Amino acid sequence: MKRLRRFVKRLTSWTRKRQDEERLQTEIREHLAFQIEDNLRAGMPPEEARRQAVLKFGAVEAIKEDCRDQRTLPFAEALLHETRHALRRLRKSPAFTATVVLTLALGVGATAAIFSVVDVVLLKPLPYSHPEQLVAVWLTAPGMNIKDLNPSPSIYFVLCDQNRSLQDVGLYTGVSRNVTGRGEPEHVAGLDVTYGLLRTLEAKPMLGRAFTRSDDEPGSPDAVMLTYGYWRRKFGGDRTAVGKTITVDGKLRQIIGVLPQSFHFGGSDLALLIPLQLDRAKTFLGDFSFNGIARLKPGVTIAEADADVARQLLIMLRSFPPPPGYTTKMLEDARIRPNLRPLKQDVVGDVGNVLWVLMGGIGLVLLIACANVANLLLVRVEGRRQELAVRAALGAGRGRIGAQILLEGFVLALLSSGLGLVLADVAVRALVAIAPTDLPRLNEIGVDGTVVLFTLAVSLFVTLLIGLIPMLKYTGASLGIGLRESGRSMSESRQKHRSRSVLVTVQVALALVLLVSSGLMIRSFRSLTRVDPGFAAPSEIETFRVDIPETQVKDPVRVVRIEQEILQKINQGQGTIGKVVNDQELYRNAKLTLQKLDQATGGLEDQGPLSVLGTAVSKLF
Repeated sequence: MKRLRRFVKRLTSWTRKRQDEERLQTEIREHLAFQIEDNLRAGMPPEEARRQAVLKFGAVEAIKEDCRDQRTLPFAEALLHETRHALRRLRKSPAFTATVVLTLALGVGATAAIFSVVDVVLLKPLPYSHPEQLVAVWLTAPGMNIKDLNPSPSIYFVLCDQNRSLQDVGLYTGVSRNVTGRGEPEHVAGLDVTYGLLRTLEAKPMLGRAFTRSDDEPGSPDAVMLTYGYWRRKFGGDRTAVGKTITVDGKLRQIIGVLPQSFHFGGSDLALLIPLQLDRAKTFLGDFSFNGIARLKPGVTIAEADADVARQLLIMLRSFPPPPGYTTKMLEDARIRPNLRPLKQDVVGDVGNVLWVLMGGIGLVLLIACANVANLLLVRVEGRRQELAVRAALGAGRGRIGAQILLEGFVLALLSSGLGLVLADVAVRALVAIAPTDLPRLNEIGVDGTVVLFTLAVSLFVTLLIGLIPMLKYTGASLGIGLRESGRSMSESRQKHRSRSVLVTVQVALALVLLVSSGLMIRSFRSLTRVDPGFAAPSEIETFRVDIPETQVKDPVRVVRIEQEILQKINQGQGTIGKVVNDQELYRNAKLTLQKLDQATGGLEDQGPLSVLGTAVSKLF
């Protein structure tokens, strides 16, 4: 406790250094004045009285230093003094300082920028409550050589009723929507979701309410939820927007809630959430075209959940009829199995490997910059060899001289890190503005406290890397030789060149690694661009979709006729549009349309919202 109190007292005294210095001067003057008066009363002449008082008091400056050491922090005083000295030396060499700071700032800034992406995408957990419990629901069908198979409404209903390992389950699918009736018509990104999606994510609306089971039932009033960004842009942040209606794909929907700004799901441009309203009574086996998400119960592992879902897949095959034209045996032969995985793995995908490669490449760039700067520091310290030798001859210890060299490197690294953070922030903002589609969690990327701490750690690493070599080289026993050398008249020995040669070799080696790696990546990219896709002129191929909302055409037979007319007009088109060929998506959607047509002609009712997508690929002249 005594040491702690002494340290606190020294620390507080160091913060009021000027007042304590004035008080010390006053005390010394008063003490000398009292002694002089005593000498004068003893009959001494004034000059002799002053001389005797000073002799009796002792060395004034030494006593001042002792008092200062007792009330301040000597290490902090020495550090502050050496820092001022280093800044003064750097200020006298602006060209050297600017060169070093810019060189290191580019390396540190690039490293910080890439780390900000790596930190958000790969290191930080997903921005949800207990993200470790969230899993992406996938299936696999080895009997059909399908590695990743989307879940279907039939397995969703079984999971909701029969599972023992999941708290909540949700289905969703991305669908673009047309919004009219409020200002200019616009095409926005939307998600069709089951009510369990927001419950699984534990996302609560900022305004209004979330979807309930009744909103998700067929025939329920048409509802919609807005994301925070779309609410601000479309309604100007009007809190009375909840309860109003908007027209989505020709259908009036009531706004029941607004999601918070912290909700990040479904892409950065997501605007609307609409309930799927799946009809269990009209659900068949198949239709593996949805995305699934679930939350594990506490303590349940993914392996246990996989086993539980495997059991429910058997229940699914017995609970729902096969679609028209298929049999249950066909689905059994597909050997559908669960393939659950962490949601973060599903979000990140393969981009993690690319980011780690970029991080490694930028790390090599930083090492090259450090080697370059260390070489410059070697030349600079070589020019100060006479000065360092004089300091050593006057009594400066090896540690004091080494700390001075290391401190100069730290000041340079700190200045470079500050400028590097500015460059990193500019680069990250540019990346977010470009908005690459393959980069997940884009809205969360930025220079935050974690990036600043990482940059400080990089600064310490850079300090050791650029300052350790000159410190070890010029704080040895041979430092005193500098006093006997004429400097310019003597040729440098092989030993003087050795450190610089090693650093140059390291720079060339690292640069060669980067060049070879970049060359391989460029060659791989060029090879990929030259892969034959199996058809001529791939750069002239375009795709498009045709949405026919149920509000405009309710008759399935009429939908098929409209699609056939569109295809005929495109095939007969003049000018830029030539022959149309069907792709995999067109085949799937056409099959769904034919199923609905078969049901309609058989006297069955329409299966809920009908949105038949016709997809075609046109060759442009």
